[in-house]
Order: sequence, then C-alpha cells, then structure tokens
Amino acid sequence: MAAFKRFEEIIAWQKARVMVHEIYVICETGRISKDFGLKDQLTRAAISSMSNIAEGFGRGSDKEFVRFLDYSWASICEVQSLLYAILDNKWIPQETFDSLYKHADEVASMVAGLSAYLKKRT
Repeated sequence: MAAFKRFEEIIAWQKARVMVHEIYVICETGRISKDFGLKDQLTRAAISSMSNIAEGFGRGSDKEFVRFLDYSWASICEVQSLLYAILDNKWIPQETFDSLYKHADEVASMVAGLSAYLKKRT
C-alpha cells in the first residue's frame, strides 16, 4: 500500500476536493443552476473523482487502489467533457472554462501518476 496513513494526505485528493468546490460554485450561477440534469451530472462526476481516490485508498491494497484511481480518472474526463457542454452553450466564459479544465487536468495527471507508481509496485 502507498505510504499514506490517511486519504486526506493524498495531494490528488486535496486538489480534487478544490475542483469539487469550484464546480459547485459555477453550478449555483446563471443558466447552469437551472439545468438540473447537467448540474447533477457535473457535480456527481466531480464528487466521484474525489470519492474514488478515498474509496480506493480505503480498500487496503495497491491493486484495489489502482482500480479506483482508474474510476477517478474516468470521472475527471467526464467533468472535462461536461465543461465543454457548458462552454458551448455560453454559460461560462472561456477563461472560466480554461481554469476549470486546467485544474481537472492537474488532478488527472496526479491520479495517473499515483496509479502508475502503484502499478510498478505490484
């Protein structure tokens, strides 16, 4: 298992937590707040990215942790895809999209890096 004692120590989880907050902030504004389906899908995907890191850690084995990191990575991809839907509808400015997308990319890179590290250990 990785050298973490608690999932809160994992930087990818910390950054995912910030991403979740940022997603919730934009979902409470403008037209996004009224599109309940899109808002629900986006917030659920963001939360899933964070939660799967914690759940994988809690499984107690590198193999299981890697599996849940893969789920987390997939949820981050979903967040990024949904950000395009919001951008294309002009519900957020390009600058907001760029910032959120970049943050999601950073989380995805950290998740992928941790997964690669754990795969080498197994």
